[in-house]
Amino acid sequence: MLALRLPGDLEQRLEALAQETGRSKSFYAREAIVAYLDDLEDVYLAELRIEDLRAGRSHTVPLSEVMAEYDLDD
Repeated sequence: MLALRLPGDLEQRLEALAQETGRSKSFYAREAIVAYLDDLEDVYLAELRIEDLRAGRSHTVPLSEVMAEYDLDD
């Protein structure tokens, strides 16, 4: 369980959205957290990938090679 206090303006926006749509404030808070975590995880993975590239632990593949590999270069 997570409990948090929101600034008044954010609480009002959340309350208005919940009332307008018939969904709970918890529903929208959960959806927002999931979406934000997805984005944060993507950024984290991208940063790891860049570190690997810079350190020579990974390499890139030109798009033309990928297209040719899968016979998509038409």
